Amino acid sequence: MQRPICSLALGLFLAGCQGMATSDTAVSSAQVDSTPAKASNTGTSDTKDGDTTDKEVRQDFAAWVEDYREHAAAEGIDAVTLAAAFDDVRFQPRIVELDRSQPEFSRQVWAYLDTAVSDQRIRQGRAKLAAHRAAAMRAENRYAVPAEILTAIWGVESNYGSHFGSFSTIDALATLGFEGRRQDFARRELLAALKILQSGDIDREHMRGSWAGAMGHTQFLPSSFLAYAVDADGDGRRDIWGSVDDVMASTAYYLEEAGWQAGQPWGVEVTLPDDFDYAQTELSVRHSSDEWRAQGVTAREGAWPSFDEASVIAPAGARGPAFMVGPNFRVIMRYNASTSYALAVATLAERIAGKEGIQGEWPRGLEPLSRSQVKEMQRRLNALGFSTGGSPDGIVGPNTRKGLRAYQRSQGTTPDGFPTPALLEALRDA
Repeated sequence: MQRPICSLALGLFLAGCQGMATSDTAVSSAQVDSTPAKASNTGTSDTKDGDTTDKEVRQDFAAWVEDYREHAAAEGIDAVTLAAAFDDVRFQPRIVELDRSQPEFSRQVWAYLDTAVSDQRIRQGRAKLAAHRAAAMRAENRYAVPAEILTAIWGVESNYGSHFGSFSTIDALATLGFEGRRQDFARRELLAALKILQSGDIDREHMRGSWAGAMGHTQFLPSSFLAYAVDADGDGRRDIWGSVDDVMASTAYYLEEAGWQAGQPWGVEVTLPDDFDYAQTELSVRHSSDEWRAQGVTAREGAWPSFDEASVIAPAGARGPAFMVGPNFRVIMRYNASTSYALAVATLAERIAGKEGIQGEWPRGLEPLSRSQVKEMQRRLNALGFSTGGSPDGIVGPNTRKGLRAYQRSQGTTPDGFPTPALLEALRDA
């Protein structure tokens, strides 16, 4: 029976897989004064001006840890593992800051791809695959996921292991469980991390990763590690930190369980007809590849894939490239629920394999809207009767694109649902 799959980068932990901090030296205290949580229980009488709040946080964190130890013990975690995990656990203020921060500006898809699929990353990917081809091919032969896809995920997630993060996973998840936006989720992941320690796959010192709890070369959350990590090299440990064999096999197994279809491409870059209805450019809209072709959608180059269910996406609206994507594209999105991410993995894999990259031109002159500008756009659309599906949140999702398309139709412009500064100015003048 196939296990239920959830994204490795679910919600709270999305930022943990990319753009992660590479050092926790600035926050390695329990803190503010390097006092472990256990010791902070005692309190001190020499608190200086400005330190009272820090002392209270340390004490509250220590009390929370003691309560959590009891919970973990009741769930079957032994005393040795609990001591190793929590005797010197440290509260990480920087993690709280990272968890709370929401960037005002989001990157345009082409800016993201410029980094994720840079010439250097392509060269490194080819070199890494050549160096570890035996491990990658063993994983491909066992799970039917192409070696290039596995290598691309490795590249996008951690730059081939050079930046998978140095935060202690226990410290990170304890901090988020104590004071985070999604405490229940972090606490469940912390329990999973304790089970990993107890199994002997890794010790506390080497269980490290992003600030958000994602671990190792391809950034598994602890719960995903428990479900999908594989001991491919036969040493008795599932080691996604030090064994490329285990990394490749674990990543491939995850994708297989998520529904990877052997022999199927992820998709193809396409050309859309002039009268194409851009309301169809949502992943929720699915037709067979023959039905898309009947609408005038054609492959930009190469063979036309045969999909029973495919979607057409236009990440930059009518001004940029378009793609017809099949089931394996959606499988990549189970790893990270972002079309930009899936497009980066798919494109990097093709470039590593020696194929050409995206041929269409991106509208590089378009500046991204800030989060506050998107909120303003949503407010103005709602006020004009073009519903964006609820209260303004600054996120451009399917409902916001739907409202924007309706407005664009009313103005006689191409209704592609892509937000631009010019559209916001037009709404201000409406």
